[in-house]
Amino acid sequence: MSSALDSARDLYTLIADNADRTAPEPVPAETVAAYTEAGLHGVSTPREVGGTELSLVDQMDVFAEISRADGSAGWCLLANAVTIAFFGAWAGDGFAEKLFADGVPLAAGQFAPNGVAVPAEGGYRVTGDYQFGSGIAHSTWVGAGTLTEEAPGADARFLFALMPIEDVELRGNWDVLGLQSTASYDYVVRDAFVPEEATFDFFAPVRHRGGPVFDLGVMCLTAVGHAGFAIGVTRRVIDELVEVSRTKHRMGAAAALKDSDRFVYAVGQLESRFRAAEAWARNAVAAAEASVAHGGEPDLSAITACRQATVFLTQEGADIARQAYLLAGTTALRDGPLQRGFRDLHAGSQHFFASDAATVEFGRELLA
Repeated sequence: MSSALDSARDLYTLIADNADRTAPEPVPAETVAAYTEAGLHGVSTPREVGGTELSLVDQMDVFAEISRADGSAGWCLLANAVTIAFFGAWAGDGFAEKLFADGVPLAAGQFAPNGVAVPAEGGYRVTGDYQFGSGIAHSTWVGAGTLTEEAPGADARFLFALMPIEDVELRGNWDVLGLQSTASYDYVVRDAFVPEEATFDFFAPVRHRGGPVFDLGVMCLTAVGHAGFAIGVTRRVIDELVEVSRTKHRMGAAAALKDSDRFVYAVGQLESRFRAAEAWARNAVAAAEASVAHGGEPDLSAITACRQATVFLTQEGADIARQAYLLAGTTALRDGPLQRGFRDLHAGSQHFFASDAATVEFGRELLA
């Protein structure tokens, strides 16, 4: 067990109580300060720039533990952790030295190439309109996906760029069903200068720092964070359902839910589905990391399996939460961790990293 996971477990009560007290307001500063002071936002970042660079399974466990306490806090943590880790590994040396001069900072942003990067001396002028800046409200750096403006006939490059929060206008428009406290605001960038060293090629990043795990690329490494989120929130939902069952009586029933064979069977089914999905995610994440452990070329099949295991886990989690919501009866109607978990998992299931894109790729590999 990593010391980071111990720290995450130690924070459970503080983060869970804060969520009960403040939701749906943004994740409180006390929660963010707690996980940053524990260094949890640096679990994915290369050691050369001050991170702890845990194994992928250990990273997933840290994200899961924070998400078990509060899905929004876990979601913000995974967004912060992977965004800054990418620049720790793939940014140019001069920019990385500046970025990490005072430790591992908080960064957030949208990967989708919703902006244009116009070449300028030493870098690019970036303009774009972005959504879903999870964790951006407490970040000092902001990432933005862009396509480069090229001469006619030349192919545009897909770059991910990083800029100070001062170069960004936050729209503050986050009125949603789930993950309400992530404050995943839309944001606007207008003609911001970004040095070449503060960008990397999204699909072919060059590793300057960190271990061979960074050769797995953006999609695989980000999927690990989403898997951790799904594990943590689904675990909490089932645990809350079990707790409800100890005293909950359906109208007209003589015994508590826990004494109903039908309910007991349903809980056993939900737990079995969760454990099966979690086991595949753990296996797939470990296999992807092992595929590059000795410096070989990334195993594309292992990456696809990792992404699909995350999709499957997230979608299973959302359905498990729906079944738990129904089993808990009117108790789940009221605000609390079970209802919040239901909403957070359904919000997470709408994300690209839970979409059918990876499933299609996975199916094509099976048929090839």
